[in-house]
Amino acid sequence: MLTFEDPVVSIKNVTKEFGNHTVLNDLSFDIPKGKITSILGFSGAGKSTLLKHILGLHQPTSGYVEVLGRNLTELDEMELREFRQNFGMLFQYAALFDSMTSFGNVAFPLREFTKLTEEEIKVKADGLLRAVGLQKISDDKLPSELSGGMRKRVGLARALALSPRIMLYDEPTTGLDPITTKMVNELIVETGKIHKDIELSSIIISHDVKATLEISDYVAFLNRGNIVEYLPAKDFKNSSNPLVKEFINL
Repeated sequence: MLTFEDPVVSIKNVTKEFGNHTVLNDLSFDIPKGKITSILGFSGAGKSTLLKHILGLHQPTSGYVEVLGRNLTELDEMELREFRQNFGMLFQYAALFDSMTSFGNVAFPLREFTKLTEEEIKVKADGLLRAVGLQKISDDKLPSELSGGMRKRVGLARALALSPRIMLYDEPTTGLDPITTKMVNELIVETGKIHKDIELSSIIISHDVKATLEISDYVAFLNRGNIVEYLPAKDFKNSSNPLVKEFINL
């Protein structure tokens, strides 16, 4: 199993049980700082549950999760709420507020969690929208008026609003055509490069093997609540693990 000095996330012997069902099974692994790490696995492998533990939305039945050196099990609800500002999250379908414009969606976390003036919010939101490649004409459009790719861009701009240290991507290319998938992948890579000064770490939950291998530094394969393979992306495609080989060849 790969180990890293000063990892951004460290999962320590985490087990998560829901009644008699064990979803994560004595899981231990590290996620490196400043890199793109993807977690692959079949449906029901525990990927979403793992993501919720990293966010502190679930507490382990046993074991613990460290993020940026903090043990999440030791934080109370108020501390967790504040700590989550270290995360940016791009949801599977962008999860934009339907009644808000592109600008309104990006401005929302700035209004909610900062003391910026409306003029300062305007400047920052405008800069974020331009940074993800959206033209000003898109600012006043509702999500229903945007293409799938444009919604992803707005979602990413909103996720970056509070200058997170960690970006989480939940199935970022699901349901997208090949051209939009390529655009989203390029956006993920470019976002990491732009924020290299703060060692922005990207964690991708996905089942898209091709997209994952193209942009990731490391790839972990989760099966039945445990990591069964964890390799640099360039080596992952040549894994001898039968489960990984089956998944890649689907």
